[in-house]
Amino acid sequence: MTAARRALVGVPADTHGSGAYLHHSAGDKYLRAVAEVADCLPVVIPAMADALDLEALLDHLDGVLLTGAVSNVHPSHYGVAASVSHEPFDTVRDSLTVTLIQRCLARALPLLCICRGFQELNVALGGSLETELQLAPGRRDHRAPDSEDDDVRYGPSHDIAIVPDGMLATLLGSNTTRVNSLHRQGIARLAAGLVVEARAPDGIIEAVSLRDARGFALGLQWHPEYRAADNPDSVKIFHAFGDAVRQHAARHARSDS
Repeated sequence: MTAARRALVGVPADTHGSGAYLHHSAGDKYLRAVAEVADCLPVVIPAMADALDLEALLDHLDGVLLTGAVSNVHPSHYGVAASVSHEPFDTVRDSLTVTLIQRCLARALPLLCICRGFQELNVALGGSLETELQLAPGRRDHRAPDSEDDDVRYGPSHDIAIVPDGMLATLLGSNTTRVNSLHRQGIARLAAGLVVEARAPDGIIEAVSLRDARGFALGLQWHPEYRAADNPDSVKIFHAFGDAVRQHAARHARSDS
């Protein structure tokens, strides 16, 4: 890509507030990882599924990054009754991202899904989620440390076993690494369209990719975006995503010429 046309990465927004004062926002750390490590231009997508022409929007994007969030996917999307243990929700975001993921995959648009985005990917393809992982026998506590210091909250938490010869193993050049952990939900039933790329010591799925993928599609339960430029694994992940985004943009440019 030339300096005049850097590749565009859409980042769906979270919502907060109520009524006429609803706000749409995306976390700075995700946007900076896209801009400074993947070397692409981040574009925040408002969670306005009722007002957006998604096909027209995706015509202008070269990739999509789905972020983590305080909220969880509403369990109605995977056939489970909602309870307090599933909260908090952002149903406005849900209404955009579930469909957005499906449209991205249909177009082979590069897709990187982090934490909530990782769970959204599984749900969008027909999988389900388990809540309050720490309460199940034999499970570790995957929640963030109780600290106001983000370096502590996002610090290394546990190792993951990476599936040999898979997408993530190839990308990182290793069959193990150490990751942070800031979640209390995880994958229960893996969607038929996904394959496991890594697991935590207690068996919780930590990374997935798309089965028979036509393009880059990777989901990660941890947060590689935190101080991404300082973490060698995060650099590899965002470089690979950025390369895939630029390749998609180049193909799109050739088809338009």
